[in-house]
Amino acid sequence: MQTIILADGAFPKNEKLLKLLRDAERVICCDGAAQNLIGFGREPDAIVGDMDSLSSELKSRFRDKIFPSTDQETNDLTKAFEYCLMKNYQNVAIIGATGKREDHALGNISLLADYAMRIGSICLLTDYGRIDAVHASKNFESIPGQQVSIFSLTPDTCITAHGLRYPILGKCFTSWWQGTLNETVGDNFRLEMDKGCLLVYRLW
Repeated sequence: MQTIILADGAFPKNEKLLKLLRDAERVICCDGAAQNLIGFGREPDAIVGDMDSLSSELKSRFRDKIFPSTDQETNDLTKAFEYCLMKNYQNVAIIGATGKREDHALGNISLLADYAMRIGSICLLTDYGRIDAVHASKNFESIPGQQVSIFSLTPDTCITAHGLRYPILGKCFTSWWQGTLNETVGDNFRLEMDKGCLLVYRLW
């Protein structure tokens, strides 16, 4: 069953994501995101973070579901990941990690690379698309003409792609923009890599 981590960025508007929030087995809120979830009509199953954005009323109301951490070396999303690991939740989707401060958004996206090696299935979902972290060659489902962007976190990673309109044959991306704005030609595509980590964005 799927676990949703709701971060305290922009609350989703896409109906696909709203349905996920309604139907998920559990929703773990990063601190202040709990208020948005309650306004949506669902209560959090757990609230994780340093609690600097949670009202006194909610701290009292959900005191049995609060798991505070005062570690200032990590952000609230990291704390939520660690909570999921502690509970052995292995199918995790992150919502609400973008849409406000860009530095927070970039930091949240980069965390995928760290935790994709430790959680069985993890992705980041926005109103516009899905981001997966990839540490090994992988097949992806798609629809013909779906927009795909590939970001290499390690510039010496050798990448080959099959099933995309613009060929990628044993190429290393030394800048983030180089793998953007490709598109699929069929109902699947494959990325092959020799090492490192890729972030793969697929437009809905």
